[in-house]
Amino acid sequence: MRNTLNRLIVAGLLSLTTLLVGCACDPKNTTTAEVKPGIEVLRNRGFDVLQGKRVGLVTNPTGVDHQLRSTVDILFDAPEVNLVALYGPEHGVRGNAHAGDIVSNERDERTGLPMYSLFGKTRKATPEMLADVDVMVYDIQDNGCRSYTYISTLGMLMEACADQGKELVVLDRPNPLGGRKIEGCIAEEGYISFVSQFNIPYLYAQTPGELALMVNAEARERWEADSVQVMADSVCMTKNGVLYKPCRLTVVPMEGWQRDMKWEDTGMEWIVASPHVQTGHTAYFYPQTGILGEFGYFNIGVGYTLPFELLGAPWIDARQLADSMNALGLPGLIFRPIFYKPFYSVYQGEQIQGVQIHLMDFDAAYLTSVQFRLLETLNRIYPEHRFFEECDAKRFRMFDIVCGTGFIRDRFAETYRWADIEDYWNKDVEAYRARSQKYYLYE
Repeated sequence: MRNTLNRLIVAGLLSLTTLLVGCACDPKNTTTAEVKPGIEVLRNRGFDVLQGKRVGLVTNPTGVDHQLRSTVDILFDAPEVNLVALYGPEHGVRGNAHAGDIVSNERDERTGLPMYSLFGKTRKATPEMLADVDVMVYDIQDNGCRSYTYISTLGMLMEACADQGKELVVLDRPNPLGGRKIEGCIAEEGYISFVSQFNIPYLYAQTPGELALMVNAEARERWEADSVQVMADSVCMTKNGVLYKPCRLTVVPMEGWQRDMKWEDTGMEWIVASPHVQTGHTAYFYPQTGILGEFGYFNIGVGYTLPFELLGAPWIDARQLADSMNALGLPGLIFRPIFYKPFYSVYQGEQIQGVQIHLMDFDAAYLTSVQFRLLETLNRIYPEHRFFEECDAKRFRMFDIVCGTGFIRDRFAETYRWADIEDYWNKDVEAYRARSQKYYLYE
């Protein structure tokens, strides 16, 4: 009897321990909140801002609710909404196009609605594309980096709506990097492109809705101050990264999102935003190696199973590079030796060595500096590899426009020292924080 009682007590203690450990370790139990994206908030409001209007929708597979139901289907099936056309950014409405591929105009298989491409020859919706539309809706999950083209599509959409007198509704979604990290200089005149559409830092710490509000409000200020000049030049609504004519904009905010939230805090499922940003975790690494990937000189995990988390090449000694990077003591980061063979992309089929970046403390880490510290360290331990001399010069322009300036490459190529570009890379951060805070929708 005593043995039985002891066994019951032990079993009870084990069950209690398991329960307590489960509560402490499972992030969904205590650390996450159910953030409602804009599409759910709009649905709960009975689609009020869309009623009685012909609706066009710019979206991709990331536009879903908590049940993973597409915004396309939600709006198409809603009796209050007259959805008449779909518009696809890079990778298309249904996400069936590879990075950089031209997206063609066609019809959606499920709804039968016309689908227009906003990634290809036409990136700004033409009058013909918007002729049958009263209001455009934008619902796409961003990754928080200036070079990710979805916010460029948003910018072009704002231009088109301003130019053609159409309303625009932005259904807001989280910034997966949170609302605090601002890193990188503002994109400069001469370096504005589809991978640097706005004069904003590389990491800008805003949601798509907040960014749209800021861009539109600043456009209204310019328009009211100098409308005669702008109207005379209304063919081009955006110059040097700023919008010169405001559109009729409505942002439907999220419910439950806070600026300190990272992706895993939201309780939302990550839908593949593009073929190489497969998880919300991947979004943390995109700004750490993505600029470096423009050289085509290193493999950054694209073509392997860890896109943006790696840096490798045939001539690197993995242990030597890992030891050298760890010796820098970069806050929040550990570098581990890795040996791998890319299935495609740079060094396809070759056995290469390098490091895997482990992000131990997101808040402490300076994300965008990692690629420059890697270049600095590689030059120090392998001085025979002069990257800026050996890389294909055709890639320099892409590197520059992703950086938003030519200064970074020009200066770094002289000394290979992070200290020589750090101040320039940081020069706009605090001014931008002050500029953008006026348009925050969330605490």
